[in-house]
Formats: sequence, structure tokens, C-alpha cells
Amino acid sequence: MIVIMRPEATEADIAAVCQRANEMGLAGHPCYGVQQATISIIGFDESVSPGDFSSLGGVDRVVRVSTPHKLASRQSGLPATAIKIAPGITVGSGLTFVAGPCSVESREHIVHTARLVKAGGASMLRAGAFKPRTSPYQFRGLGEAGLDYLAEAGAAAGLPVVTEVMTPALVEKVAARADVLQIGTRNMQNYDLLLAVGRTDKPVLLKRGMSATLTEFLLAAEYILSAGNPNVILCERGIRTFETHTRNTLDLSAVPALKTLTHLPVVVDPSHGTGRRELVLPMARAAVACGADGLLVEVHPDPDRSISDAQQAISPEMFAQLVRDCQAIFAALHPEAARTPV
Repeated sequence: MIVIMRPEATEADIAAVCQRANEMGLAGHPCYGVQQATISIIGFDESVSPGDFSSLGGVDRVVRVSTPHKLASRQSGLPATAIKIAPGITVGSGLTFVAGPCSVESREHIVHTARLVKAGGASMLRAGAFKPRTSPYQFRGLGEAGLDYLAEAGAAAGLPVVTEVMTPALVEKVAARADVLQIGTRNMQNYDLLLAVGRTDKPVLLKRGMSATLTEFLLAAEYILSAGNPNVILCERGIRTFETHTRNTLDLSAVPALKTLTHLPVVVDPSHGTGRRELVLPMARAAVACGADGLLVEVHPDPDRSISDAQQAISPEMFAQLVRDCQAIFAALHPEAARTPV
């Protein structure tokens, strides 16, 4: 059950709903959105009536939710979520392009790349300072120095920064430098980490686990939402199948499926989804055609010399073409929508 509060509801009103839930042997978990708060009532059984909460002060309406993901569900009655990252950049309103190299390789490299992707149409800068790699002998990032270089590059280019956080202990440090916290595919079910980013006020880009079902994906988002952070962006980045031609199988059917299941915005990563440079552009076009709110793309000034994931990195020129093509597709599907400023 979800209790949706009025925009003018006070903290005392929210506390009263949680107190009523406690008195009934339930638990109330408030989640604060941009315009109004919602309270997830956990432990609900059929003997509890919406009327037990609808008469309380500040309550707008009470909605029964049958899905296991209560706060993420479309059944909550919440409108489609649009997440403001910075002035003129809102994920879920228009088309958002997040671009940059797989890894921060040096200060000069990331500053140069940031300016290139900004010129090509990027809305945000992405790069990894802490890299979870399959082999312990592969480049695993520059760590805190990389975070500093990334923040400097974002400021120099005028782009908000997206980067991965790998452990709960690093959340505070990464949040101090990044505008968006990324949870990678390997950590989608790292529940302590999900709760840790859920306790921050930073938007979270949650990547689908490489073997996760959509229900598992949404329940991972639910951990973040239930901890109090309503600003979750879902990212389809490919799943593991028997196919070996591509790095992963990019499940674009997940985009319209998620749009029917959740009010959260959905972006697509065609770089990891395919692992092949020549497939990034066509799959990016397809992602926009099936309803993606944005794209996460690996771009490198000299792709073949990228320290990590060189085979899937595209050049700045290819990225500029991708932006043009995808904006044209988006405009054809949404003629009423103006282009989101970048």
C-alpha cells in the first residue's frame, strides 16, 4: 500500500502516517519526491483498509499496490519521474546523452575528452575512477585521483559528472565529487551499497545486472527508493545469453516493458550492450525508437588506444553522428517536445 501525500503536507503529517502504521503492526517508509512525499506501508495484509490512512492530515490518496516493487511501481499512481541533474538537464524530459571514456586515464585525457563530448552534444560526462574488472591484473582505475580529475573535467566542460561507486565505504567520497552515482551491473544486488546510495541526495544510475530479470532489477531500485532517495535512473546495459558474437545481448524489449511497470526513467547503454563499436550507433537509434529516455555511450579521442574496452569505444565524430541521428528519431516520435538543452 502506498500513501501519497499532498504537496503541502508537513513533516508532522508524514510522521502521523508512519505512527498509524506502527500502531497497526506495520512499517511506514517515507520517500521524498520533488513535489510530494509518498509513504510505503510494509507488512500490509487484506484486513487493513485504505480508509485507515486516507482520513489522516496531509494525505492525498491511498493506493493498493500488488507488485513486490511498491515504490517503483506504476500502480503507485505517481506520474512519470523526471530527475533534474542540473539547470537544463532533466532525465525523463527530452533525450539525455551521457558520454565519455570507460576510464579516467589521466588529467589531460579526461579534460580533453570532456570538451569533445560536450561539443558533440553530450548532456553529462561519464568515466570510471574505480573500475570493477573481471581480472585483477587489468587496469582498475586511478581511484581518488581519478575522481578529482573527473570533477575538474566536468567543471571545465560545464557537464555534470556520472561515475561508479563500488562499496558503501566510498559513497561519501564519490558523492562529494560526482553529480550522479552509478551502480554497476556487478553490484546491482549489493544491497548494502544500494541502501547507502539511497541515503544520499544524489541521483543514482542503476545498471541492470547481467543475469537479472526485470523483477530483480526493479527490486534493486526499490532498495534505493525505500532508503529515501526517489531519484533513480534505470539503465539497460545488456544481459548474458548464449550468444558470443556480442559482449552481451542488449535487451531493448526491456525499455517498453519497464515503461509499463515503473514510473522511473530508463536509459540504455549500447556500448556495453554490444561490446562492438560498429553496433553502437544502430542500437542507439533502436533504443530511442523504443522509448529510451537517454543513452550512455563510451567515447574516446583515440578509441583503439583506450586503456579499457577499446573495442566498444567510439570516436567523437561517431558520437556527434549518433546524437544527430537519435535526436531526429526522438523528434519524429515526439514532435511536441522541444530539444532538452545540453
